[in-house]
Amino acid sequence: MSQKELPAARPVPAPETHRKRFSFKDLAYTPLWNVVLILAGSALYAFGAKSVVLAHGFITGGIFGASLLLYYLTDFLSAGTWSLLLNLPLFAVAWVFLSRRFLLYSLLSIFTVALCYELIEFDLGIHEQFYAALAGGVICGGGSGIILRSLGSGGGLDVVAILLNRKFNFSIGKFYMIFNVVLFSFSLTHLSIDLFIASVIFVFLSSVSLDYVLSMFSQRKLTYIISKDNPQIAQALLERGWQATIIKAKGAYSGKDQDILMTITNNIYLKQLEEMVFTVDQNAIFVVENTFNVLGSVFGRRKQY
Repeated sequence: MSQKELPAARPVPAPETHRKRFSFKDLAYTPLWNVVLILAGSALYAFGAKSVVLAHGFITGGIFGASLLLYYLTDFLSAGTWSLLLNLPLFAVAWVFLSRRFLLYSLLSIFTVALCYELIEFDLGIHEQFYAALAGGVICGGGSGIILRSLGSGGGLDVVAILLNRKFNFSIGKFYMIFNVVLFSFSLTHLSIDLFIASVIFVFLSSVSLDYVLSMFSQRKLTYIISKDNPQIAQALLERGWQATIIKAKGAYSGKDQDILMTITNNIYLKQLEEMVFTVDQNAIFVVENTFNVLGSVFGRRKQY
């Protein structure tokens, strides 16, 4: 009896190694990109502080504002040096509670601001206090926003606010407000009422500029679509590569079940989405909301400090 010949075993193919494609979303986590953001933002902030704030005798908010007030009152050391001295004890305490990466990036920002402040010798030549407050607020707020787009911070109040929030659930916004109210109350002992008001305008515009820089390239449009033809609209969205979610709802008056289609887009594609929806159903309800930031899926990764 002849032994049945078994077929030769096929070689098992080696598992394919898929190289992850680099995307611009991953750029925010590279050390080089974060260092570039911190250096650029810190240099811009120092430029505004030296060429506008100091030139007109304004007070900024936060630790740097306290540093300026100490310089005005004592005329001892520069505001940049005071800022460095006030920040170092805070970082020594925070070293135990916050991530090393966050602290190292923040320390880089503090040292860069202090160094650039000492090296920059430039006056923008703005004579009117109101115009100086406008220009200074935009420059310093823009610089702060660029810093905060990194995985670090400008130090000072950011570190203390995060610690208080983690340990005692104390609102970060409340802490900033209380600190600045106390700081500006003390500044009244040195500043004239005109300088005080100009400083308040400066801080307000700095906050607006900071928020604008933080929301730039991150702001999305959250849209809700209510239509009897939501299945066709959803299919059209999917065919274009967009994502959508169907939310189950019920009409308050009719009591009938109704699907609400939710999708996220940006300013560039919003008009295209609107056109697509009303092409399918002219009687659709199209609701648009602004969102500060959208994380997860294809939109972006959460920054871990």
